[in-house]
Amino acid sequence: MSMPGAGGAATRNVALYPWFKAAQSLLFWQATWFLYFQQALTPAQAILLYAVYDLSATLLEVPSGVMSDRLGRRVTLIVSALSMALGAALLGWGGGFAVFMAGQALLGAGIAFVSGTDSSFLYESLQAAGEEASVEAEELRAWRFSFGALLVSAPLGGLAALWSLALPFWLSAAAAGIGLVLALRFTDPPQLRSDAVLPQTQWGALRAAFRDPVLIWLFALAALMYGYSHLPFIFGQPFIEGALARFDLSDDAPLVSGTITAIMMGVSLLASLAAPRLRARIGLAALLLLAFGMQIALISTLALTGSVLAILALTLRMVPDAFSRPFILAHIQPRLEGAGRATYLSIQSLVGRLLFAASLYLAAGGAQGADALAHDEIALILGAYALFGLGALVLLALTARRSGV
Repeated sequence: MSMPGAGGAATRNVALYPWFKAAQSLLFWQATWFLYFQQALTPAQAILLYAVYDLSATLLEVPSGVMSDRLGRRVTLIVSALSMALGAALLGWGGGFAVFMAGQALLGAGIAFVSGTDSSFLYESLQAAGEEASVEAEELRAWRFSFGALLVSAPLGGLAALWSLALPFWLSAAAAGIGLVLALRFTDPPQLRSDAVLPQTQWGALRAAFRDPVLIWLFALAALMYGYSHLPFIFGQPFIEGALARFDLSDDAPLVSGTITAIMMGVSLLASLAAPRLRARIGLAALLLLAFGMQIALISTLALTGSVLAILALTLRMVPDAFSRPFILAHIQPRLEGAGRATYLSIQSLVGRLLFAASLYLAAGGAQGADALAHDEIALILGAYALFGLGALVLLALTARRSGV
């Protein structure tokens, strides 16, 4: 239900929200970050830096969700944008391993504070405006804005990296500053229940959520898909560099990586347009399992061959996200109580990050001492992920119907 006088502010929130998501998705460093870290440090340290990012986000996931549920969505999104701006600036400044760690920790904090809060902010703003039935369409709209921003920033970041590998981080810091300005213009959605901020109500809402079979199944799937979505993000850049090195073109890796990322986002935008029709045709569970299966197939391809042609497979990296994340969020939100909405989503992200960070720690152990990550090492790491993912996919398929998804 909506509150008197809340409709105008809520409508403004909904209108500004996709632009906020776009500003936070202008990640000019997305296609060159590993090359930058590997140039300044070692491949093992570069992998560990991603683990630092995930660890920071992990430690702040649940506290940020609790903060969001108790203190408000707006202030949490402001903290997120500020952290991302400072983290990107610190990484652009560079220095020793400790400076890189601090920058990655701030970026991780920025992601933690936006995780769960952004989707909760959108859903509650739609509720206040009396438009909660359009949550799936609005989630897809925001996702397309994010994809569009990623598409634009990838090739521009690749071009900037040809001049300086640090420059894409400075550009991202400026974009995060725009996100901060937008967050300052948000208005907190009204509390839909007068006791929503009470701890006992919050934890009661969480207990109810974790007794819901549908939410449990979606929780497991989302936690797994988080890691499998990021694997090509981490190992794609050294894969491209290694493939181009065979033709003495490794110096062009930043530009090629940026171009591939731009094509990837364009393909994902097209996939997001087709996603609603596909969901209507095959159903939610089948669509989500298809998306997870595509993630496993992609990393299997990268593990099996180091061919330049395999680079084209990376253009499909974000298609599974377009087929899954907006629908998962739209399906989860109505089943959650406002008292624990952001905290539940933060716990979901926490589990995914913990699993993935632990696996990355093991993966970094296999890359010690090398000047660059070779395909043989990439194949071994991704092959292990593929086998585990296949087992998880079978288990999820067997339990989908019983869970009621």
